[in-house]
Amino acid sequence: MSRAKLAIIGGIIIVIGVLLNSGLFTVRETDQVLVLQLGEHKRTVREPGLHFKVPLIQNVVNYDKRVLSVDPPAEEMLLSDQKRILVDAFARYRITDPLKFFQTVRDEQIFGNRFGNILTSTVKEFVAQRELADLLSDQRNVIMESIRDGVATETDGFGIEVVDIRIGRSELPEAVSQTVYERMRTERERQSNKLRAEGEENARRIRAEADRQQVEIVAEAQREAVSLRGGGDATRNAILGESYGKDPEFFEFFRSLEAYKETFAREGTTMVLSPNSDFFKYFGSLQGGRDQVTGREAR
Repeated sequence: MSRAKLAIIGGIIIVIGVLLNSGLFTVRETDQVLVLQLGEHKRTVREPGLHFKVPLIQNVVNYDKRVLSVDPPAEEMLLSDQKRILVDAFARYRITDPLKFFQTVRDEQIFGNRFGNILTSTVKEFVAQRELADLLSDQRNVIMESIRDGVATETDGFGIEVVDIRIGRSELPEAVSQTVYERMRTERERQSNKLRAEGEENARRIRAEADRQQVEIVAEAQREAVSLRGGGDATRNAILGESYGKDPEFFEFFRSLEAYKETFAREGTTMVLSPNSDFFKYFGSLQGGRDQVTGREAR
């Protein structure tokens, strides 16, 4: 066989290989494929594996059949109570009709931009009807369900299914947050000052009541002490009077001993008395006379 024939056969084999290679395509488990012929839809392939298309005439477009996400930037929104907040919402969707998706938005990037705008406008629409307290309460889930239904209605013609929509973050802007913080701090300081003033007033009232009770208790104790002392003195005087009536000499002796006790019990006592004073008459003898040994007046 001549070299020319070999070259021709080799060229034919190469062309056939190129045609076969361009006519085969692989579908992964996570993909769904549109087969187009000169822009016209021929079929949709969702089964994974190796598939065939007409070489050079037909082409394929791949779409992911998993759950995809759209996360637009956070937006500042005005609530019904005239408060401004930053809302960061995100959505999860799935392409259910790849042909309709291709006919309306072509690719996922273009759809992501359009879907983000739809999501943001819908969130603004529903959030503007609510107050800040609603976003921080159990009403949050109701709001998200309403937003999801609204977005699903707006994107019904794109061949997708809205799986879920969530408000990931809702907070006050920095300037508003600072204002709210200052207002809250002022309110807390006002409350603390009020509580402190009330506490001081209660403390003064309690101290005054305690002082009054102290004065009353001390006065009552002194009154009882005076009464008891008076009663004791009366009893003592009665006993002494009775003793005096029985034995005047013993009574005079007992009173002198008490005088000695009170006088000499105190340290540093100085007395200037005559040695013949009656105050010392019992120092010499129990009869109050002169000392029987010295013959001198007792000192």
